[in-house]
Amino acid sequence: MLDILAVIAPIFLLIGLGYLAVRGGAFPQDKLAALGVLVARFALPALILHSLSTRSPTEMLNGHYLAAYAVGSLTMLALGIGWAMLARKQPLPRAALYGLGMSCSNSAFVGYPIVHQLLGPVATLALALSMVVENLLMLPLGIALSEADGSRRERFWHAFGRSLLGLRSNPIIVAIVAGVLLAMLDLQLPAVLAKPVAMLGAASAPVALFLIGGSLVGLPLRSVLRDVSVVAGSKLLLHPLLVAGALLLFAPVQPQLAMAGVLIAAMPMLSIFPIFGQRHGMQGFCAATLLLATMSSFITISLAIWLLQRYPLG
Repeated sequence: MLDILAVIAPIFLLIGLGYLAVRGGAFPQDKLAALGVLVARFALPALILHSLSTRSPTEMLNGHYLAAYAVGSLTMLALGIGWAMLARKQPLPRAALYGLGMSCSNSAFVGYPIVHQLLGPVATLALALSMVVENLLMLPLGIALSEADGSRRERFWHAFGRSLLGLRSNPIIVAIVAGVLLAMLDLQLPAVLAKPVAMLGAASAPVALFLIGGSLVGLPLRSVLRDVSVVAGSKLLLHPLLVAGALLLFAPVQPQLAMAGVLIAAMPMLSIFPIFGQRHGMQGFCAATLLLATMSSFITISLAIWLLQRYPLG
């Protein structure tokens, strides 16, 4: 257990530093958005580009992993929507937010730093593959469902298509495509570019963790209501179980890569989850769920690491 704490503790200490810095006024909360831009548009794409360009094409075109992560996440999305509609009597657009919170991980800002500490370079490959599923399938589908209008079926397809078109200018998707192309063509970045790209990529994890901590300041947890607990618990516990089952079903997947995939699924939901809730007046609910999931994840991620070390997949 001490070796697990050695992996987890530094991550949450950096999150805590961000929280205390913003809470104490040492770092302005209104400047956090700039850190998010730095990570999302520059540091994280640089990390992905540098890592993928040095890998073999067969590693990156891992259909078994992509299928397993997609099936596990889609199942979680469907279960979340079904529970919200049947048990909580929510309309589809609001139910889609429940499902989105249960099935989309904070894979870049929290997942990558933890998995990299534990497994090393395979973390970047797992991150890139998982983000392909999240960005090309889960987020467009979840957003389209949350914007669905029962009186206009075409609204769903319009929202889904608009989400996909928006990916053309997404730096992370551009980095994934560029990295895959470089690897398939057996090309390397020139040394004069490779070094700064690697340096920029190395900044992604600590800055992202600081950002997550600062973003938690002021979120309205209030009381832990049933719906908040169900969404947070499903994200942290049921989503990784479903991905683990799918990885076993779609085997073979290299054991370390499979472990990385389950851990990414075990992360809290996206840090922008409350933004998705604004359209339906659910930003308070979404923010409380994000806060509870992030606080609880120290325990659940430690448990997931312990179980995967004791009972490895594959």
